[in-house]
Amino acid sequence: MIYVNWYDATAYAKWAGKRLPTEAEWEYAARGGLAGKRYSWGDERGTAERANCDDNAGKTTVVGRYPANGYGLYDMAGNVWEWCQDWHGDYPSGSATDPTGATSGSYRVRRGGGWNLNAWSCRSAYRTWLTPEDRIIILGFRVLRSSIK
Repeated sequence: MIYVNWYDATAYAKWAGKRLPTEAEWEYAARGGLAGKRYSWGDERGTAERANCDDNAGKTTVVGRYPANGYGLYDMAGNVWEWCQDWHGDYPSGSATDPTGATSGSYRVRRGGGWNLNAWSCRSAYRTWLTPEDRIIILGFRVLRSSIK
């Protein structure tokens, strides 16, 4: 789904009994177990066989067209940007486990890169932002279910 603003994505997630991932959760999932690598498949730049970026498909593609990462997740790099729960802002300095972003702000985080952007924007660590009201052709979301403890 594309052209979805942050409020709509959050409302859908709540309706489905799920939520948007935090930025830290999103990055952890995108890396697919490859800590320290640029992309979910390693350090090599994205290709038309790895991800929908660099305008190689010319449009958004169906989920699953490209290989899954090490956690079995599809399209964590390229295709569409994905909303995260967090406000955009600086992270606390120093080492942290599952850090949280700013507690308020004007912009929400988006991750993943888009089909019409260069592969650099599809890196697992790349982050950018938009106002929560924004809707664009290369912006969607994914939801997660909190673990049961």
